Amino acid sequence: MEGKVYAGEDYQKEFDPKDYLQTYYAFDSGTMAEKEILKFNLENLFQTFSSEGVGGDILIDIGTGPTIYQLLSACGVFREIFATDYTEQNLRELEKWLKKEPGAYDWSPAVQYVCELEGDRSKWQEKEAQLRKKVTRVLKCDVTKLHPLEPAQVPAADCVLTLLALESACPTVDSYRAAIRGLAGLLKPGGHLVTMVALRCQSYMVGPKKFFALYLEKETVEKAVQDAGCQVLRCTYSPISYSEGCSINDGVCFVVARKDPGA
Repeated sequence: MEGKVYAGEDYQKEFDPKDYLQTYYAFDSGTMAEKEILKFNLENLFQTFSSEGVGGDILIDIGTGPTIYQLLSACGVFREIFATDYTEQNLRELEKWLKKEPGAYDWSPAVQYVCELEGDRSKWQEKEAQLRKKVTRVLKCDVTKLHPLEPAQVPAADCVLTLLALESACPTVDSYRAAIRGLAGLLKPGGHLVTMVALRCQSYMVGPKKFFALYLEKETVEKAVQDAGCQVLRCTYSPISYSEGCSINDGVCFVVARKDPGA
């Protein structure tokens, strides 16, 4: 994993969504480590949006990338979903799936897994149709800005979701803290912030290219969320890590927090 490390504006030219999907989301044919992390996310998202009762009118997913797995459980409990990303190529790859265009990534194994968690694996096509209907806006975002979705105007959200995104976008811990504050600013009072972070990571591979990742401890993540005016309701830690050839990290954590109702 030697060589140039891409970061910041490099994403606009260097990040290949197809390589990323094949490396980290090949549910049936990929490596065991990546599959286990995907399952960890799907199971925690299912718990969040089912038994923990997080739901409402609007969910904003920050740093959607070319992926849809993080929205599968949410699409049953929100009226609308706004998907966002920094790069045009990720948004284009996402829209391919939303519009059922030729060459769109096949998410059916992950969708079937979520449907199995929900009790009926056979309903995966209905789940895909439901998600396509619920994603009503696809927007640009930049979490290094005070207002990450500007110039778009969006209503306050019931939930802001961000998985494996901020540690790639934020060059320092201070900028990470500021980004969390920016995301909390998108929430209604009493709304939920849901995030998942690969801990103690410094870089990750997308095809032959190495991209920057911010080194974060679990405690740093929790404190950033608390300092943004949110109460941590749950922080689930797992020691699972990515394959060494893909990324070097030490554990992951999944956080569900609630913005102060008086904020």
